Amino acid sequence: MSLIRRRKQNETSRPTRSDPSSIDKEDDNKKKIPAKDQNAEEIALKKLRKWSCIDSCCWLIGSICVTWWFLLFLYNAIPASFNQYVTEAITGPVPDPPGVKLKKEGLTVKHPVVFVPGIVTGGLELWEGHQCAEGLFRKRLWGGTFGEVYKRPLCWVEHMSLDNETGLDPSGIRVRPVSGLVAADYFAPGYFVWAVLIANLARIGYEEKTMSMAAYDWRISFQNTEVRDQTLSRIKSNIELMVATNGGNKAVIIPHSMGVLYFLHFMKWVEAPAPMGGGGGPDWCAKHIKTVMNIGGPFLGVPKAVGGLFSAEAKDIAVIRATAPGFLDNDIFRLQTLQHVMRMTRTWDSTMSMLPKGGDTIWGGLDWSPEEGYTPSKRKQRNNDTQIANEDESEVVASQRKHVNFGRIISFGKDIAEAPSSQIDMIDFRGAVKGNSVANNTCRDVWTEYHEMGYEGIKAVAEYKAYTAESILDLLHFVAPKLMARGSAHFSYGIADNLDDPKYRHYKYWSNPLETTLPNAPDMEIFSMYGVGIPTERAYVYKLTPSADCYIPFQIDTSADDDDTPLKDGVYAVDGDETVPVLSAGFMCAKGWRGKTRFNPSGIRTYLREYEHSPPANLLEGRGTQSGAHVDIMGNFQLIEDIIRVAAGARGEDLGGDQVHSDIFKMSEKINLQL
Repeated sequence: MSLIRRRKQNETSRPTRSDPSSIDKEDDNKKKIPAKDQNAEEIALKKLRKWSCIDSCCWLIGSICVTWWFLLFLYNAIPASFNQYVTEAITGPVPDPPGVKLKKEGLTVKHPVVFVPGIVTGGLELWEGHQCAEGLFRKRLWGGTFGEVYKRPLCWVEHMSLDNETGLDPSGIRVRPVSGLVAADYFAPGYFVWAVLIANLARIGYEEKTMSMAAYDWRISFQNTEVRDQTLSRIKSNIELMVATNGGNKAVIIPHSMGVLYFLHFMKWVEAPAPMGGGGGPDWCAKHIKTVMNIGGPFLGVPKAVGGLFSAEAKDIAVIRATAPGFLDNDIFRLQTLQHVMRMTRTWDSTMSMLPKGGDTIWGGLDWSPEEGYTPSKRKQRNNDTQIANEDESEVVASQRKHVNFGRIISFGKDIAEAPSSQIDMIDFRGAVKGNSVANNTCRDVWTEYHEMGYEGIKAVAEYKAYTAESILDLLHFVAPKLMARGSAHFSYGIADNLDDPKYRHYKYWSNPLETTLPNAPDMEIFSMYGVGIPTERAYVYKLTPSADCYIPFQIDTSADDDDTPLKDGVYAVDGDETVPVLSAGFMCAKGWRGKTRFNPSGIRTYLREYEHSPPANLLEGRGTQSGAHVDIMGNFQLIEDIIRVAAGARGEDLGGDQVHSDIFKMSEKINLQL
């Protein structure tokens, strides 16, 4: 009771707003506060009430984070089969993965399998580096998250580059390939390369003792992988061990992209006598290899490699460069992007293995090309047995409304790309005088051989106007002499006149199918497996860029378009898998090696397996199970099924022989090559 009485007394003694005397007292107190303090108090209150831009950003970031974590929680909370359930609700029942399907048919492990990755898809890790790379020992510099590209870009470029004189390790730096299946199962988190194929092989019983990854440093020349790392010897020993421990069953080799050329080199190296070769003897391949199943093989090179070495561009880069002028050329955080990309990639000798081979005989001249007059339209599948009989019924017809000079791989200007060769005034660049443009004091540490050419040299290149496969080599010798000096010692791009000539025993010819022979292994089979139905880079329209000392002076002219021809954003496209044109991927198995030829003296059976591209039906399908794209095809269910059947014992005839959708046979007939 005393507490209640005390509370009532306090309440009655407290002044209220209705009490005039209390209001007066409050006003008196306010009057006692100095005006300066009152203003400060009002300003503080206004600041509290004001909503700043920083507040908005913080709220936005917070909202995104909360939403992200909520969605991540939901993703982990829902059943693993939810994606499949939603997909089936939209598109109907999803077919079993190839491994599940073929396991139900009773297929099991028979032949050991060896994967040979291509360029850029294999992981590289640091074993020794400079001070800027402290803490990165055995961390991935290539592949994985690519975190170091953002944290210390110039340091990353320095360690990913090779010595510009030797093509090997720079002083104090050792970057080596990651070993095991993890070397190339995923290129980056969530982006598969070999992972889907590995998982499906595992479903019929494969494991690491029956399949392996022939990882190598894809930056250096093929022969130098043996000189520096003894990689070719390791592949030889590994195949021998796998064959010996699997009941003598021969190996199935599955190369992808540049790995196709690397394994072509290996097959010559392994049988060649030491010290240049592996000393395995002339029958090593016949004893150890059942089948070589090449995926997306650039047997005759790719025009895309020309654009990469000439201006550090491909179609996508050129579009970005046009959309945001100067962005990729400017000094951003001391990283002039394209210049550093060129500086780095021009030390990678392996890129030269993919320059076009066979010259104008294969790729066409100023006024003709094997693809001339044909555009993809409604296609009709056919096999080899019916190909000749049905050629007149082909659904791929001469439908272009305008002549296209695909043989001009580089043209300076759309008018040059379209003009008859007789109207082009070509001024030879080979004798042009080079010289530094200005003192190289503004480029910081950006190295570019274009700086050494000077304005006169750059102008001379543009005045030649049009370049075919043969003159491209002279062009690259002129603009990148250090690169091509190394490349000429390791690669060749011609056509052999006489394969019995002793000079072709040198390793520089071993990765060119037009200057070497297949092994003496009549029971072996070779597949060429690739996607079709996607526009693929074939030729480029270039222009000179504004003169600046550190800029790359040549640029794909993305303003060049033509509705009557396959010219878009300065790039002429043909049929292929988005990277490798059909001509390069298919010619050797369609004609060069078909039957007993001088390139295939033992008559190894060859097969073409083309996979028509079909984009994913919905987002839940990811990169698609029917994709024909250069890397995404590794998840193509039909391709995976073909591989598993061969690994389990099938031969090419069991798969139905050739599976052809493109016009590769017609293109091959237009090439006048002595066989």
